[in-house]
Amino acid sequence: MQKEIVLRLLPSQAMSAELITDHIANSEAVAPTDISGFHILKRSIDARGRQPWIMLTVRAFFNEPFQQRPRLLFLFQDVRKAAKKIVIIGAGPAGLFAALQLIEKGIQPILLERGKDVRARRRDLAVLNKEGILNPDSNYCFGEGGAGTYSDGKLYTRSNKRGDINRILHLFVHFGAEENILYDAHPHIGTNKLPHIISAMRETIVDCGGLFLFDKKVTDFVVEDSIIKAATTADGSSFEGDGFILATGHSARDIYRLLVHKNISVEPKPFALGVRIEHPQQLIDEIQYHNVRSTASDLLPPASYSLVTQAQQRGVFSFCMCPGGIIAPASTSPEELVVNGWSPSKRNNPYANSGIVVSVNEKDVRAYQNHGALAALCFQESVERKAYAAGGGKFVAPAQRMVDFAEQKISSDLPHCSYLPGVSSVSLQTVLPPFVYRTLQEGLIAFGKKMKGYYTNEAIVVATESRTSSPVRIPRDKVGLNHPQFKNLYPCAEGAGYAGGIVSAAMDGEKIANIISEKFDT
Repeated sequence: MQKEIVLRLLPSQAMSAELITDHIANSEAVAPTDISGFHILKRSIDARGRQPWIMLTVRAFFNEPFQQRPRLLFLFQDVRKAAKKIVIIGAGPAGLFAALQLIEKGIQPILLERGKDVRARRRDLAVLNKEGILNPDSNYCFGEGGAGTYSDGKLYTRSNKRGDINRILHLFVHFGAEENILYDAHPHIGTNKLPHIISAMRETIVDCGGLFLFDKKVTDFVVEDSIIKAATTADGSSFEGDGFILATGHSARDIYRLLVHKNISVEPKPFALGVRIEHPQQLIDEIQYHNVRSTASDLLPPASYSLVTQAQQRGVFSFCMCPGGIIAPASTSPEELVVNGWSPSKRNNPYANSGIVVSVNEKDVRAYQNHGALAALCFQESVERKAYAAGGGKFVAPAQRMVDFAEQKISSDLPHCSYLPGVSSVSLQTVLPPFVYRTLQEGLIAFGKKMKGYYTNEAIVVATESRTSSPVRIPRDKVGLNHPQFKNLYPCAEGAGYAGGIVSAAMDGEKIANIISEKFDT
């Protein structure tokens, strides 16, 4: 017999398979020897009371042989001689998962990535962090795996309607991720492990006959009779295909400008902009776990938080919270400063960071309305340039202690910060747009009331967190998912305004690959 059982355990109990088995036996009033094994189906932490609990849903096997957790099978075909070819522009999560799905459907993908492979990309990141020198095509946003490779590897999404989340997680496991992502409430891989997984995906694509090309920055499209015939790249190459998936991510501003130049419609889209805030991880643990973790640090993971409030009649909220993480320079252009956060798989760095951002709408960017659909993008650029100048160059970030920020005081000194290019004490009131600054002031004080101890000068505020999502949407047909002007151009995922993270982007890539396959079958 098999049965699903919900258990509420102390952290020490949840660490032991033997103790879990004992609790299953007690729950069902059987002997532990009657249980041949169990799978964890769901795992989460309930830290609402003084004592944190681990909530487990398990599938237990009673008086029958234990069976290993079932795995999904993926049938990747040899597509070297495929009749149809699809050009995929961008090798982030959307592009990679679209390519894998196309291969399963017997269609050859041609992946064009403007950046480098993960190994060469890592060297460019080291130069950026140590010397403040940016490669515009190889950085935290561009290169193999896209921004997803260096964006922490959080796999949580609420986008259940976009596609099959379970399939995406099983694909990650197939390519090397640990099995716990299949059942953790907030699955996470870690920036240190993602590059190996991304490389394994690329090797499968190439082994099956797909093309995976680096240093191929798309600079133009060849258009004939409302059909995209080819994509041309900066090195003069041209790539023809039966369809084109545009999966370039939210930072490929040159693609938006190319579309506008060619009279291919794009639309403005609301986004969010603010700062990244870093606390000592121990402080966040003490707040969230009510000081329990200080005596049980090996039993509970580094704590996270999620905050949202209304201030100045607009939303302010935490974004991409990274326990045990690092703040990183996510810029893609010289003299424009962007910060983001990531965590390694163990989340064992001494700091916790999170974006704290403010919603930005069309009215907020009226000063840039002469830029049409790119008004919000130009607003975003202007804030990033101001942040770079305020830091003094080489991607040193302007920063302030949290209470000083809210009280409009220049910090006399700054706490240690994980941001490797360094930080400089600056009044962020001179960097951020007034409505963003005022909203953050009010919002941080409100967050301090929700999380006692959060509002503190032990925390550092670093500017600017501005790439929360694309400020532009590329329209597509609701049924066919193609651009309204071109039946074979498919805007995809974050860069097109249809996803908000690794899993949702991957699902969107798969969805488009399936739509393309269905069209070829009809």
